Amino acid sequence: MNTAEDPNASDRPANPKVCIVGVSGKLGQYMVQHALDRGYEVVGVCREGSVGKLGALKERITLVPGATNDREVIKRAVAGCDGVLTVLVPVGRENYSSGTAQAVLDHAPHGARLVFSCGWHISRDGQDVYPLKVKAMVFVGRLAKLTGRIDLDDQVEACRRIFASDTRWTVVRGSDLEEGDSQGLPVWSRHVGDPILKSNMTRRVDFALFMVEALTNDELVQEAPAIVGRETPSARAHASGPLEADH
Repeated sequence: MNTAEDPNASDRPANPKVCIVGVSGKLGQYMVQHALDRGYEVVGVCREGSVGKLGALKERITLVPGATNDREVIKRAVAGCDGVLTVLVPVGRENYSSGTAQAVLDHAPHGARLVFSCGWHISRDGQDVYPLKVKAMVFVGRLAKLTGRIDLDDQVEACRRIFASDTRWTVVRGSDLEEGDSQGLPVWSRHVGDPILKSNMTRRVDFALFMVEALTNDELVQEAPAIVGRETPSARAHASGPLEADH
């Protein structure tokens, strides 16, 4: 669609500048490494108290410490960036996810690629069919909202705002995650419940890989791919056909 076109694509530098919002977590650190491996200039945002988690990586990137839902922090961090990778964290009672998403949507440069991470529980069109394990996770998460520690509803609101935006966004919906060596780029489908996703497991390093790869994959503009590990049984069972299902 025309709203997803990038009129400045031909002007992008050979080594793009990307901002990673939520850089200190495990997913964020993997994204840093993937981005650096591609020669990207990286700006990272995380709370000041979490800077120490980055270890040697903090010497290789530009850090903008602060809360990720602080609009001024985000404005400074995304200035001049060609892409923004955002970890939507459903924590607290202060609209952390939706505040972060809105700040990125409002302040990212025009035409920038915006890639957001969330879980399978997010649905764009209501056609996802969830296994009991995911339903149970959502139920427990909503109970935890009463403690003020987790707010899945705010993450839903964040994604609603992203889906309504005419920016060049992608929302990557992750399955359950595990540590381990990379298995390669995950496979994806538009709807949870599709057979290719049945295994419900992805290596965290590969979730990060999909996020970084999405920056340059125009097929994912204004898509909400649900992903699963490339070497999982359900993905391998569909290896004889297209690995990107249902589109």
